[in-house]
Amino acid sequence: MRIAVLAPVAWRTPPRHYGPWEQMASNLTEGLVKSGIEVTLFATADSITAAKLDAVINEGYEEDKTLDAKVTECLHISNLMEKADQFDLIHNHFDFLPLTYSGLIKIPLITTIHGFSSEKILSVYQKYNASGHYVSISNANRHASLKYLATVYNGIQTDNFDFNANPDDYLLFFGRIHSDKGLFEAIQIAIKTKRRLIIAGIIQDQNYYKEKVEPFLSDDIKFIGSAGPEKRNNLLRKAYALLHPISFEEPFGLSVAEAMLCGTPVIAFHRGAMPELIKDRETGFLVKNVDEAIEAVSELSIIDRSKCHKWAFENFSQEKMVADYISLYHQIL
Repeated sequence: MRIAVLAPVAWRTPPRHYGPWEQMASNLTEGLVKSGIEVTLFATADSITAAKLDAVINEGYEEDKTLDAKVTECLHISNLMEKADQFDLIHNHFDFLPLTYSGLIKIPLITTIHGFSSEKILSVYQKYNASGHYVSISNANRHASLKYLATVYNGIQTDNFDFNANPDDYLLFFGRIHSDKGLFEAIQIAIKTKRRLIIAGIIQDQNYYKEKVEPFLSDDIKFIGSAGPEKRNNLLRKAYALLHPISFEEPFGLSVAEAMLCGTPVIAFHRGAMPELIKDRETGFLVKNVDEAIEAVSELSIIDRSKCHKWAFENFSQEKMVADYISLYHQIL
């Protein structure tokens, strides 16, 4: 079986700090290679992989701002599509644009839908509903108008995260600095529970940071910027809990699964895929608002951190994700 994995090219695969779609393309690729499958990864030239790497873009357009995003994407996707007959199957992690080539090639295209940036892109997915093979990353993120082959949860490289039974006393926010992720709410939770809060992530909305975050920074509320893999592991495993008070229907939430893998419970707003990721009152708390989150902080002692780890390991590992996808490949072929 010869598989082509098409990664996005906003960031390197795997990303240095932020880039969840690139991270999943990487985790899948490396897992497939370990399973003995012949894989070619189509990504940026600075990507790191045990598979064969095919690249026409040196760096991601988010890292090299001289690049035009659309031009970069077209060059990248067309590079694979013009070589399509060299493979048995293409696994698309690049959203809707590669679907527009699918009627012009003979081999099947399986698309992991990582989320919907807008309702406007649905018309492309709908056009290829009958011929496409769509996979959702959570049941919550399925759209009623689309046909799905399966739901496959994102899989984490478990070796990169260490279980810790004895955490520090700080709360952690790990994610984009954007209103969607609820950092302002996380700050209020920390202040009202008199807990330290460490904030890690890239600033995606500068105005939001200036107005809703910066005024509250102090010795107890610290922003440390983006965190790479090693720093990420240490932050997650030592945290008393991860705060995830999202204000949108999040398709998955990698940091939620990673935190639980480290044994760290998660307090999240009951939206999107959170009920699929978190076992309420067993691996964390599903809450409706800041007041309920504050109450949940006082109840964190009831959570068995070893159960958090076991749950995440069994449901969100790279090995499980890869096995699920290989099964789908055989089904399609």
